[in-house]
Amino acid sequence: MTLHKPLGSVIQGSLSEGLEVRLHPDVSVEEMRVGKFLIVEGARSRFFCLLTDVSLGTSSNRIIADPPDPNDDLLREVLAGSSTYGTLELSPMLMFTPHEAGENGKVNGKKSAKKSNLASFEAQSSDNSQLLPVKTIPSHFSQVYDASERDFRAVFGWEDDPHRRNFAIGQPLDMDVPICIDLDRFVERSNGVFGKSGTGKSFLTRLLLSGIIRKQAAVNLIFDMHSEYGWEAVSEGKQFSTVKGLRQLFPNQVQVYTLDPQSTKRRGVRDAHELYLSYDQLEVEDIMLVRQELNLSEASLENAIILRNEFGKSWITQLLSMTNDEIQMFCDEKRGNKSSIMALQRKLLRLDDLKYMRTATPQNYINQILESLNAGKHVVIEFGSQSNMLSYMLATNVISRRIHASYVHKAEKFLQSKNPSHRPRQLVITIEEAHRFLDSSVVRQTIFGTIAREMRKYFVTLLVVDQRPSGIDNEVMSQIGTRITALLNDEKDIDAIFTGVSGAGSLRSVLAKLDSKQQALILGHAVPMPVVVRTRPYDENFYREIGDTPWDEKSDDEVFAAAESAKSDLGF
Repeated sequence: MTLHKPLGSVIQGSLSEGLEVRLHPDVSVEEMRVGKFLIVEGARSRFFCLLTDVSLGTSSNRIIADPPDPNDDLLREVLAGSSTYGTLELSPMLMFTPHEAGENGKVNGKKSAKKSNLASFEAQSSDNSQLLPVKTIPSHFSQVYDASERDFRAVFGWEDDPHRRNFAIGQPLDMDVPICIDLDRFVERSNGVFGKSGTGKSFLTRLLLSGIIRKQAAVNLIFDMHSEYGWEAVSEGKQFSTVKGLRQLFPNQVQVYTLDPQSTKRRGVRDAHELYLSYDQLEVEDIMLVRQELNLSEASLENAIILRNEFGKSWITQLLSMTNDEIQMFCDEKRGNKSSIMALQRKLLRLDDLKYMRTATPQNYINQILESLNAGKHVVIEFGSQSNMLSYMLATNVISRRIHASYVHKAEKFLQSKNPSHRPRQLVITIEEAHRFLDSSVVRQTIFGTIAREMRKYFVTLLVVDQRPSGIDNEVMSQIGTRITALLNDEKDIDAIFTGVSGAGSLRSVLAKLDSKQQALILGHAVPMPVVVRTRPYDENFYREIGDTPWDEKSDDEVFAAAESAKSDLGF
């Protein structure tokens, strides 16, 4: 293995605080960017590090007190490197210690040990099992190098690895090398996409969902609040353009359900399934979730429980049809509060404004969604004009609760039988505005808090998309396996991202220095170490790479044949 020229030398540091590196005189400090991936070549181990800070130093305070004239280039060159220099702060993330290094170190000097280290790394770098958590630090004056393509492949793998479902999510800041996430590890725990408004969260989410579908890592249930994932959506930028949705990229694998058929038709979505909910499917817990949107008092919710206990599933239908006299009679018999029940009745009438709510439905549409998921289809639920928070929170919670109950039943059957054919397909549920479901005040009343805490117990995990991670309950945030974070400015939001993360202090500065577009910090379960990436463009090249087949260019039979051929080529 050949190394590039060294950038600097380790001059001090600690395992807890990181390493301080002094740059060599011929290396410009302006070439060093926070988030850069660097290698420290120790005597026995090779350390993979993240650049977390850049600073300037001088050997004498006299230089600071009397700096050279700006036009005196000669003096500045004389001082550079010896009297003035640049320093880097590195945070070691992983280390590689070859088996031979210990023995060679005893017999030979540091030079021989170093050669053995490099040779062993070259022979074994394709095996990620050789990468270990950092338990020590390199010695004084260990040399620092730019990471090579081999280094990135050793740490993050490559997309065509036949033994893993790797998906390239982006590239390093200063190299054109794919950074991959392990989708099998990604889907087995709940994950989050975070960033302030306008940083490209929807594009990141669309990339991740495309990867999951492409690699068949799980089935997806996507609650598409703003109609951005199923069909084409407007791209970000000054000039108007659109990007393709998942149904267009994977026509034989993605199904679209809509809670607003008219809006879906106006957008030109093909073959969308209509979706309706009935009042009989609503539980008191669902109403508790939207109590703020309906302005319900605690007394009204207590009386809702009394109604539910009396009338069962039809409690809302019965309530909405009751007259004042019937309410009074009910209160006399069941010790309810008339004013609270009348207020509940009046406010639940707002549900009639939701286009998808029905007194009764001709069929169980949620069972249709379950059948699609069981068949390996990916389901996108569009809300159209019904995208207000009352509508989104109510429908999302009702549908997810029933699907989760079905998965619990199937998981228990599988655990009892141990029959591989009974194993449920891994399910990823994508929700937006996640803090509204996972806030500390309501997290116990939503199915999403339950799913996040259960982790992978019942083969159901979450992909939460949010611009206010500080609004999510701390216990839930600590269960988020992989966090893909674009730029955040609010200190509370930045603190929330690093809930339960060791070494968060050094990563805070990395997150704060991200560009506002197409950059993200990835850390957690699906990557071996935290890394800053330029996110992969979601464009025509991406469509071609995943085998996109445009609707307008082929018939339905041709689309089906092309999709089946692609699946066969991939071994599905």
